[in-house]
Amino acid sequence: MRLEDVYIRGTSTRLPSRIPVADAVASGACPPRVAAGADMDSVAYSPHESAAEMAATAARTALERAGTHGGEVGLLLHADTYHQGQDLWPVASYIQREALGNTCQAIEIRQMSNGGLAALDLATAYLAAGHGHGDALLTTADRFCAPGIDRWNTDPGTPYADGATSLVLSRRGGFARLVSLALHADPELEPLHRGDDPFTTAPFGHRMPVDFEAAKRSFVGRAGISYAITRAHSGQQTVIKQALADAGSELGEADWVVLPHFGRRRLNSIYYKPFGIDPARTTWEFSRTVGHLGAGDQFAGLDHLMVSGRAAPGDRCVLVSVGAGYSWGCAVLDILERPGWAAAA
Repeated sequence: MRLEDVYIRGTSTRLPSRIPVADAVASGACPPRVAAGADMDSVAYSPHESAAEMAATAARTALERAGTHGGEVGLLLHADTYHQGQDLWPVASYIQREALGNTCQAIEIRQMSNGGLAALDLATAYLAAGHGHGDALLTTADRFCAPGIDRWNTDPGTPYADGATSLVLSRRGGFARLVSLALHADPELEPLHRGDDPFTTAPFGHRMPVDFEAAKRSFVGRAGISYAITRAHSGQQTVIKQALADAGSELGEADWVVLPHFGRRRLNSIYYKPFGIDPARTTWEFSRTVGHLGAGDQFAGLDHLMVSGRAAPGDRCVLVSVGAGYSWGCAVLDILERPGWAAAA
């Protein structure tokens, strides 16, 4: 989908603390083989803040950077994948209360790790349709902690991180322009994260912590590894090609490609080699100090490019995402200016 007059006014990332991977290996929490395959330096974690609290903090920072106040926001979308700090609770309304204090629609998005770009797509459509005259506030947050999640072993090869991100989308200008956006889904891969276990009546009815590897083994045992790899690559290729075609661009022409915060081995097999992406054009040096933020990797990567001063006016950025279910996303945007809160080159 080619877009017109849709801009990003502000971004932010909340990462309370870091765990050095070497320390996790020394303590026995992270197996050496997992550390070697991921090749990460550290992983973000939250000693005390819930996902919801981190999201509210990120939202306030993004609004301040955007020069947007609560009364100018017509939609709030919060994307997450795991427990937000309370049970049976509208987390988006909490973020609205803490960061906006207005009466707009506040909605939670559950599209797993594709949630950030799914929210971006929905917010773009909402603003373009004229439902709201203000900006849209997007947030993501997760705290992948015990006992439900083992950040090192729940999904070996992708250490899970705690943190939040936020982005302010607008029709009234910003530091970047959203050029195109594409989403795609393939529910035939849905069992990859479910496996063969029967449905339960309460959370963690089968095992705790969650074990994605067991589910993947069950699916691959039935369908075959080549089937899973081929369909997964096809889905990601579909959205990348569509978004770039709508933007009139090629992947090799992008100045920056923001990928999911996977471990190095997984990035090599899914992105670097199949798509010919040079890691130097990605945010790898940042993501290897953070880990996988669930739905927030793309917003965090863009925020890092701006805050660090690496992205400059005239640069074209491609945001790429994938989420269990399965769904994929790709967005193309152009950096128009270096905002005051961004570092100099």
